[in-house]
This record gives sequence, C-alpha cells and structure tokens, in this order.
Amino acid sequence: MSYPYDYRPIGIFDSGVGGLTVLQELLVRFPQETFIYLGDTARVPYGTKSPATVQRYTIQVAEFLLRQEVKCLVAACNTASALGLPALRSHCTTPVLGVIEPGCQAAVGVLPGGIGRVGVIGTHATIASAAYARTLTLLVPECHIRSLSCPLFVPVVEEGWTSYPSAQLLIRESLQPFIDDPVDVLILGCTHYPILKSQIAAALGPKTILVDSAQAVALALNRMMGSGIVLPSAQRDTVRFYVTDAAPRFREVAARFLPQLEIDSIEVVDL
Repeated sequence: MSYPYDYRPIGIFDSGVGGLTVLQELLVRFPQETFIYLGDTARVPYGTKSPATVQRYTIQVAEFLLRQEVKCLVAACNTASALGLPALRSHCTTPVLGVIEPGCQAAVGVLPGGIGRVGVIGTHATIASAAYARTLTLLVPECHIRSLSCPLFVPVVEEGWTSYPSAQLLIRESLQPFIDDPVDVLILGCTHYPILKSQIAAALGPKTILVDSAQAVALALNRMMGSGIVLPSAQRDTVRFYVTDAAPRFREVAARFLPQLEIDSIEVVDL
C-alpha cells in the first residue's frame, strides 16, 4: 500500500548531545527527511533528576517541537524514554518513539535461541527506573537480566576523552561485573554510549553482542513509516538545531558526533 507524502519535519530531543547518535542513524536511513533537534542543555543531565521533574521537562521539550509542526517525536534520551514517555503519550496525539522498546526488541532478536543473559548499562535514573528490565521481561520472561549504571561514561564522551588510555581503564573498571560474569547481549542504554562502542567491545570481548539503541530506533521508525503511522517525505530540506543554553559548547561536541554534517546555525530557545 502506498501513502501520501508528509513534508513536515521529524522532531528529535535529548537532554543534551547524546541524542545526536540517534540523529546520525536517522540521517543515514532517511536521507529524504527534514529533522529538528532540540538539546535541553540548560538542564542536562536528566539522569540525576526526579521522575516528576523528568516528566515535566519531557513535556516542555515536546511542546516546543510540536509548535514547529513536527510529524512525529523521537525521544532520543533513555532517561526521558524511561520516565517521561507515558506522560508524553497521554499529552499529545503525535506519534512518539522512544529508545527503550526498540533497544529491547533488538536485543531479543539477537539472543542465542531467543533466550539468555541480557545486560543493560545506562545512567542512574534509567537503571533505577527498571524500564529496560520490565520491557525485556514482557518480551522474553525467561531471560536473565542484569543492569549496571555507568554515569562516568557521559563526561568521557562530552569532554572528548574517548581515545585516552585512562578512558579505556575507566570503561574496563566500570564494566568489571560483566567481564567477571559475561552476558550474551549488552544494551547500550544511553545515547552517549555508542560513541564508546569500540572501547566497550574491547573490554567485554567478542562473545558479548552490543545493541546500539540508536540503530534500533532507526529500524523502528522505518517500520512506522512502512505501516503508515508516520508518512515519509520525498525531499530533504535541512537539519535545524535548537538548544536551551551553551550553543558554542553544543557545536563543539556535535562536531565529534556528526563530523560529516556542517552545522550552520544553532538557535538558543526558552521552553
């Protein structure tokens, strides 16, 4: 079945720059689409905030993007997906896609025999929410799930320290529980973490499969377009960037996330 085109942009939001890994995957898979990215840099990180605060921030960010007439919302933030998505979906009728459900579905898809041991790493708030564990249990009740917060990975990425020997030592030390007792699949439950994928893989070894939620989100959005829930565009316009603070800092970090993309302007907005 064919559907009409919808030339409205796709809205993507995160507490800061981590969601740029999701944007990168979407740019590759959907070259014909226009995107609006909003980083709530004035209130980063969400991972240390209370559930009620994350819910309020999520709705405020979404309301800004809805005023830009986006055709769907991508919550490219694990903390917002874990704590804010139910409230957001109740708040608006626009299709909303988070990162947790696609990441869990991708993990289940690569489990040997459909069952096994799944690890999840993320911020304190994401891990404390148990959102990944609940979703995985619904998909595969028999799987064994272990979760681990790795809050120091985010500053390593944002400060550009990923290639430092000290960063590899930090990553290995943080992941020691999964080194001592390996899992079959590890979900990178923070959108910053794909930047560290090679270092994480080196620490865990080849027997642990890494699941990148950014790639899983791109596949999920592709399914939504195929079903007509979100209609595709036929020509790409541009990528527009908005932040709530510190535009020069955002530009500096974004250049490391998206080296192939020339960022012409970044607008600072109030929510």
